[in-house]
Amino acid sequence: MRMRAVTWNLFCGGVDGSSEERLHAQAEILNELEPDVLTLSECSWWDEAEERRLLWMAHMLGLTPVCMARSRIGDGRNYTTLLYRASRLRLVGRQRLGEGVFHHALVRARLRPLDEDSDREDFLALATHLAWTDGECRLREARWMTDYAGDFPGRPPRALLLGDLNCPSPQDRIDWRKVPKNLQSRYRLVNADGTFGDADTRALGVLTESGWQDPDTLLSTPRAATVGYYYANEPVPLRLDHILTAGFTVHDYRTHDTKAARQASDHLPVVAVVDSAPGTTP
Repeated sequence: MRMRAVTWNLFCGGVDGSSEERLHAQAEILNELEPDVLTLSECSWWDEAEERRLLWMAHMLGLTPVCMARSRIGDGRNYTTLLYRASRLRLVGRQRLGEGVFHHALVRARLRPLDEDSDREDFLALATHLAWTDGECRLREARWMTDYAGDFPGRPPRALLLGDLNCPSPQDRIDWRKVPKNLQSRYRLVNADGTFGDADTRALGVLTESGWQDPDTLLSTPRAATVGYYYANEPVPLRLDHILTAGFTVHDYRTHDTKAARQASDHLPVVAVVDSAPGTTP
């Protein structure tokens, strides 16, 4: 059995004032992608009317929510959501991690293939949205997830990490002349004197150094950027959204770059197809 994992930052929950046109377009796109495990970032206003939008999205996709976690910083309306396909997977355990620490959130679920009776095929799914403000915050938050990249007592040996990490890929080639000066501190190293250095990829670096696998470095075809098309003042393509794996064979890893997806959000969805059985990508 192969599983499909998807992560997508929805940009203000797909809601524009009283309009839910983007939200409905997002549901159509996600339905086509057929995720078994799904992380949604920036689910703004999804707490309204007893979480109506969350339950509607889950119904439209045939998925079951693990939970929805509120961002610590901001107006209190921003959420990170993790969902799974109950016809293929069973939820064994769940926890909101990093509450009161993360800028946004970290959700952990222990999942089991539905046809398995024992815990030998269990895996963890981590859904997160790292801080947008600076590399130091992202690095601190990333360290919450390094333990899950290898053997750890009481935890299954396989895991998926999905989310808007707000961290460029080391493979991204950035022309800083095209990035406004007032936005560069988000994504660049800041020297002791306040001047800028290279791209700040430390959050992704500490995860891969700890054992997480970035499929971009394992498969022959690099995927497309997930941002850089939506705002006139941010035309630089970057891969800020990621799905990292531990103990999985990865068969496909791509950015779902279509006209419809570009119109639906300022980020593009990321898709990974993995084996449900234990293994590692060659």
